[in-house]
Amino acid sequence: MKLRFIAIIFCVLLVYSGISFYIGWNGWLFLSTVFDLKSAGWYTLAAGLIAYAYIIGRAAYGTPLRPIAEAFKVVGSYWFAILEYAVLILPPANIIALILKATGADPAVYIVGVGSVVFGLMAILLLRGSWNAWSPIIRTYQVQVQKPAGELKKLRIAMASDLHLGNIVGNRHLERLVSHIEQIQPDLILLPGDILDDDIEPFLRKNMSAVLGKLKAPLGVYAVTGNHEYIGRKVPEFITAMDAIGIRVLMDESALIADSFYLVGRKDKASAGFGADGRMTIGDLIAPLDQSKPLIMLDHQPSDIAKAAENGIDISVSGHTHRGQMMPNHLITKRLFELDWGYLKKGSLHAIVSSGFGSWGPPIRIGSRSEVVHIEVEFVTG
Repeated sequence: MKLRFIAIIFCVLLVYSGISFYIGWNGWLFLSTVFDLKSAGWYTLAAGLIAYAYIIGRAAYGTPLRPIAEAFKVVGSYWFAILEYAVLILPPANIIALILKATGADPAVYIVGVGSVVFGLMAILLLRGSWNAWSPIIRTYQVQVQKPAGELKKLRIAMASDLHLGNIVGNRHLERLVSHIEQIQPDLILLPGDILDDDIEPFLRKNMSAVLGKLKAPLGVYAVTGNHEYIGRKVPEFITAMDAIGIRVLMDESALIADSFYLVGRKDKASAGFGADGRMTIGDLIAPLDQSKPLIMLDHQPSDIAKAAENGIDISVSGHTHRGQMMPNHLITKRLFELDWGYLKKGSLHAIVSSGFGSWGPPIRIGSRSEVVHIEVEFVTG
């Protein structure tokens, strides 16, 4: 198994290196023509460092070189966005350039002209994508639950998934979250997973709990784990940090809120793959509950929507997909999940999946937005 894993990693790195070389070669062809450069030595070194920056940053993060490693991780994250769109843009651009060359066009046309268009498109994508990532919106859904909820007739929920707090998404973006949630003035705040971006260390070192702890609501603030909390392998420390700022993490647990409705919080499905206990089924979780009361479930990955509907869950909130984060990745998430973003009514279930508030890897969003979800719930009887 170890040899097989090594072989897979080697093949992935080989393909990645080949693609990076292809992008770097196109860049050199354009720059050397525009600036009449002769030696590619420094360019090759810089291009290689950028292409492997994220890997270098990850490898050096636990060493005394951490500040440099953080910078490398940031550079490498942006490189992933460049790589994805270069793979989509460069092949047709190369074909156009070859056709122009075959017709006898001057290099100023088929290299500089086409290259300038490619550079312009990449700049537009990165600038717009950055704006989409750092300029969150509030998205509102209105739902009716056909159950009584004690004295409650209405419930206002603010939900934000996939904060990915770490080296890239930090206190500045977190302040935006607090500001947007304060605009909603919710009765209840829900954080369905991936609050951390793997490692808890930058969350603690940058004192992000001081900002996250500003989230307050009359009925409380609740969270569940996402896959990235398990990737970081610090789930107990994460739960302790959340408890300290008044955020309760539900680990296959339920909470009766104001004697009116239940919150059901599931461990992420990734838990079993990281040395932790697997999670309970939805049926087992709700079996002890008074199911005549409304059931609101937090489940990081929207992979069990059908099961939630079958088991009588009234509202489910999820994230995880980022709606692909950078199109056309949304075509993949749409194939993987029954609902990869937005709202779905399935039986009596109201399923809501957020594209997330933060970002994984590059803080770039194309075809998706950073968002806070505002859910207006009306409890209807009779």
